[in-house]
Amino acid sequence: MLPNDEDDLIPLSALQHWLFCPRQAALIHVERLWAEDQATAEGRLLHERVDEGRGGTRSGIRIARGLQIRSLALGVFGKADVVELGTTSDGRLRPYPVEYKRGRPKAHRADEVQLCAQAICLEEAFDTAVPKGALFYGAERRRTVVAMDADLRALTARVASEARAAILAGFSPAPVKTPACRRCSMESLCQPDRLSAPPGIDRWLRRQIEAALADAPGEGM
Repeated sequence: MLPNDEDDLIPLSALQHWLFCPRQAALIHVERLWAEDQATAEGRLLHERVDEGRGGTRSGIRIARGLQIRSLALGVFGKADVVELGTTSDGRLRPYPVEYKRGRPKAHRADEVQLCAQAICLEEAFDTAVPKGALFYGAERRRTVVAMDADLRALTARVASEARAAILAGFSPAPVKTPACRRCSMESLCQPDRLSAPPGIDRWLRRQIEAALADAPGEGM
């Protein structure tokens, strides 16, 4: 489902949220809820420092920070932390996105999908291929190079399609309790312990009736 106009674009960050947890994505992008903890605060400050840093040129590479980007193919818009602009053999600019993260590389591919979406945005903007980019993890203080191969592009397109469809429809999935919930700043808003396995309606009704009968006055009173 491609966007009809720019009002149908969703935030690029929603792709990372959706792949990590569809419930988290819905709370943020459908219900407009947010809760911050130490990890999210540190990540926000890191992005702000990167975006506010100086651009310029280094070793013949132009550095752009906080670049506004979009992709009509994916239906997303957002901001790239850093884009390094080199030149191709025919003299055209070739962008190389660098996304900054506070922690370490993760077992899931949410960070890679976010970076790939940025690459696709830049391909549309600069009309040139973006075969690689990098994730810079603050805990390791080094870059992890990411190849924008066919598998990653397919995953990114699928996640973008699923996230856009759900967000534009205003759909909020029920929570699913996982070990990752303990590390999520949204846990208190999501309430996975209470809502991921709600009691059956028949059991709930039976408990309500039993409670009402227990509170009722006795005969003859």
